[in-house]
Amino acid sequence: MNTIAEEKVLIKCYHCDSICEEEIITHDDKPFCCVGCKTVYEILQENGLCTYYDLNENAGVSLKAGHLAGKYEFLADPQIEKQLLDFKSENQARVTFFIPSVHCSSCVWLLENFNKIKAGVLTARLNFIKKELFVSYDPSRVSLKEIVELLATLGYAPLFNLESADKPQKSNKEQHRLLLRIGVTGFCFGNIMLLSFPEYFKLDLQNAIDASYQKFFLYLNFLLALPVFFFGASDYLKGAFISLKENWKGTTRVLSVDIPIAMGISALFIRSTYETFVNHTSGYWDSLTGLVLFLLVGKWLQQVTYSYLSFEHDYKSYFPLAVRVKEQGFKNVAELQPSEVIEIHHQELIPADSLLLSEEALIDYSFVTGESAPVEARRGDRIFAGGRQLGSKIDLRVEKQVSRSYLTELWNNETFRKDKASRTSDFANLFSRYFTYAAIGIAALTGLYWHFHNPDLVWVTVTAVLMVACPCALTLAMPFAMNAAMSLLGKNRFFVKNQNVIQLLTEVNAIAFDKTGTLTEGKSGNVKFTDGELSEEDKRLVKAVTSSSVHPLSRLIASHLGKYASEVAVSRFKEIKGEGIEAVAGGRHIRLGNSVFLNMPHVPKESGQVLVEIDGEYKGHFSVKSKFRNGWEAVLKKLSRRHILALISGDNSRDRKMLAPYFLEKNMHFDLKPQDKLNFIKNNQEAGTKVLMIGDGLNDAGALRQAHVGVALSEDINAFSPACDVILDAREFNRIDEFIGFSRTAMNIVVAAFALSVLYNIVGISLAVSGHLSPLYAAVFMPLSSISVVLFATGCTYLFAKLKNLI
Repeated sequence: MNTIAEEKVLIKCYHCDSICEEEIITHDDKPFCCVGCKTVYEILQENGLCTYYDLNENAGVSLKAGHLAGKYEFLADPQIEKQLLDFKSENQARVTFFIPSVHCSSCVWLLENFNKIKAGVLTARLNFIKKELFVSYDPSRVSLKEIVELLATLGYAPLFNLESADKPQKSNKEQHRLLLRIGVTGFCFGNIMLLSFPEYFKLDLQNAIDASYQKFFLYLNFLLALPVFFFGASDYLKGAFISLKENWKGTTRVLSVDIPIAMGISALFIRSTYETFVNHTSGYWDSLTGLVLFLLVGKWLQQVTYSYLSFEHDYKSYFPLAVRVKEQGFKNVAELQPSEVIEIHHQELIPADSLLLSEEALIDYSFVTGESAPVEARRGDRIFAGGRQLGSKIDLRVEKQVSRSYLTELWNNETFRKDKASRTSDFANLFSRYFTYAAIGIAALTGLYWHFHNPDLVWVTVTAVLMVACPCALTLAMPFAMNAAMSLLGKNRFFVKNQNVIQLLTEVNAIAFDKTGTLTEGKSGNVKFTDGELSEEDKRLVKAVTSSSVHPLSRLIASHLGKYASEVAVSRFKEIKGEGIEAVAGGRHIRLGNSVFLNMPHVPKESGQVLVEIDGEYKGHFSVKSKFRNGWEAVLKKLSRRHILALISGDNSRDRKMLAPYFLEKNMHFDLKPQDKLNFIKNNQEAGTKVLMIGDGLNDAGALRQAHVGVALSEDINAFSPACDVILDAREFNRIDEFIGFSRTAMNIVVAAFALSVLYNIVGISLAVSGHLSPLYAAVFMPLSSISVVLFATGCTYLFAKLKNLI
């Protein structure tokens, strides 16, 4: 009896691409391996997010073991939630998740659209390299537990480590995978070389048995080349396919550098297959496998080199924060320990999650949330890192050590980001965009030329051109040179927000200065009280109120009244930028400021004048004559050689004659309010001027944000505006021209590295076109050129820093 064997058809899950072994669940004419995968598809379908499946094949994660009943109940515990959250208020909370299952562009797309899936989620931003998901949500609409359960349902279960403040260690699967590819490719390459010896020595194999062995070796070489092509070179082939696919869809017009590499590998594979099975010759199997091997080894070598050179900026690179600890004096925030009590004054940044010990506080969380409405807090409330105290001095008990990257992430928050493109970045992007087209065009012309002159060289030359052409050197030189420059400038107390700021510094052609607290010192000057008299008690009250302010004039007055104890309860503190301050101290209402703020137009206005009113009674005024910083004339003289200088001050024109030698008359402006300063910057920008603003990090926040580059000069780095691009320690004021000059040097190094990259490509492509460079040597040449350019850029940055006495 004849029987027909029934062939088993393997059906793959539409979501995760796993084989449906136990059951097949059909929904919407699509097969799923489990209820979990079907559920994810339904969620995405309901929210119009099925593009997820178009971005990558095998995009989903298998959910066969996705039973979540009770798994995340611990997240309902307020204490555990408190430990995990970065920030929490009535209508906004922020949390950082580590998502180990993130693996492709579909993951990025889905997770950054997470707010469209779950009501109450405000924003979601993924750091693909670190696999960290930053989620902002409304706790009144959705809980942390619900968010985590939905992430787990989608196949992106967060990994928690509640016993350690450190992030969980991530196993380097990518590097392991790369080493595995190198091992497989190396094994195949070695054996193909061994089996190709008869071809190398051109042995005359007239013997039928030897000839049959030779043919067998040819086919064996083909089999050994298959894992090299489909496994070893898969990243290049896949990268090229995705790039072409996205270009076809119109989502991008940039061709990946993987395309010419993939074309070269494919050309060798197709040609060698033809030679093996049609002409029964060896083809280029040794060149193909050697090419892939050296590409992979070069990639690994690049990773090792870059990881050695690169570094991760943390808050210490940007925030040299020191905070006063009770009974210990000032202490670096990096050394703060839980249970220590710290003092935070008006407008100072709160560096760590803490518990409020004072009766009340008014916290501005705009640095965290982007919303300017301050939040009232009472004794026992939790105060989150990144908030700013707006009231009087408060005491806080530290609950959590400072996060390694949280404050840095806040400063680079999209709320404060400036959408400015630098000419260098634009050129680099333009170069990379058209480089691949040019490389393919040169390869095509090379093949056409040799087709008519020496057909044997067509495949070798075309493949070598595609291999050796690479724009990576430029795209790598810039970030490494900029990272090195940021680090060196930071060590000199010139703290740069990000790489783009260094590029923007080189484009500046005008510099606008504030006067009070910028050209003048905020901690020294002559202070006199006139037009009245203050009692000993009045002086204690004024000292307490001015001690709560970070304005330069307030600091000078507080310093002048230093012998009077300021341990007076201050409440309802309020500061109006550019006008004055008011508070209740010792049960009495205190106001200090200009004549407009105190509604006393009859008082003659003078420079550095601060009127005092206690319980509605005018007591007289302080006359504050600030001391100009040491070397200020030399700084202005140096900067005027390359830049147009302007003065935009909220003070009166008493010092006009002293400043006249350094500023044109039309460029000196006095009695300006913060909005006037912002308008001055904006008007000059509309005229095509690239303005660098140097001012008080708080009172000039609007102008700093509007400027091409905003530099906050601060004697108390706790008090600065997140809108600024650079924080400059006041002690380094006389070196501003050095820092701007070094930024230009860093960009010149990038240009030189670009020229070196172009030279490498000209030499390499010329050799490849002429037939003097084999694909094998091209595969070695390409990564070595990239590494040497990166070493050149980084090394030169440090060398010139040494020559300029920055290290």
